[in-house]
Amino acid sequence: MERNKQTMDKSKRSFRRRLPRIQSGDRIDYKNITLISRFISEQGKILSRRVNRLTLKQQRLITIAIKQARILSSLPFLNNEKLFEKSKSATRTTGLKKKKRK
Repeated sequence: MERNKQTMDKSKRSFRRRLPRIQSGDRIDYKNITLISRFISEQGKILSRRVNRLTLKQQRLITIAIKQARILSSLPFLNNEKLFEKSKSATRTTGLKKKKRK
């Protein structure tokens, strides 16, 4: 009997709500790049709502703002920093010209 009571108490407990990542004073806009860049992965993908811990309305506004910023070239579509680092370090050598012998 006591065991059933304990399991019921656990199920009735309220879960701890986490603080939202967007404060009430923050404005979700394509101009606010510092806010928008927090919701983009290293690869340039928009993070999901579960990862961001946002409401549905906030996620929609973030998605629209990111897309607008990409179109206006404020944000890149892809994050290619790693590709540029590799290409700079690996320089190609062109074939050396050989002197013609007579």
